[in-house]
Amino acid sequence: MAISLQKGQKVSLKKASSGLGEILVNLNWNSVPQNQGLLKSLFGGGQGIDLDLGCLFELKDGSKGAVQALGNSFGSLARPPYVSLDGDDRTGAAAAGENLRINGNQITNIKRILVYTFIYEGVANWRQADAVVTIKYPGAEDLVVKMDDYNSKEKMCALALLENMNDETFSVEKIVQFFGGHSMMDRAFGWGLNWKPGRK
Repeated sequence: MAISLQKGQKVSLKKASSGLGEILVNLNWNSVPQNQGLLKSLFGGGQGIDLDLGCLFELKDGSKGAVQALGNSFGSLARPPYVSLDGDDRTGAAAAGENLRINGNQITNIKRILVYTFIYEGVANWRQADAVVTIKYPGAEDLVVKMDDYNSKEKMCALALLENMNDETFSVEKIVQFFGGHSMMDRAFGWGLNWKPGRK
């Protein structure tokens, strides 16, 4: 079973007696636009889509940053920021997609996490990318965040916001809001980081 979140809807991830455990955030998408066709892609008539999964984090001690492939900031589960990115799927062809892992047992140290995706390479065609984020955590139904708002030429999308409510519960809200880049998204959510161009 899975719960498909509506935009603006909030649900709670509640701590069990054994803790929250590991929260898995998975991104999957179609790497090759559907209207290209095999022949067109073979002869260089189109470009695949490279989506990247990442997040902004803010810890209780005031430290802030990003976990993403760009800049090789893959994070850590065992130490701050208690969030890690598995790897970088450059094509969307990997069955597992891209995964962010959040150490829910460190909830008392985490203030909030903004999960986002951005198009590193390829045309900003979100409808054809058909990206879906699934949030899984032990003992609960999967939460599905579908990108069902496609009318944007921007290459960045804030997907979901996780906020620490009482050191025992994460509130998860579906955002799906598009931005021209990291700094614009940062300003919209009041993170206050300094951004510079990066590569991977």
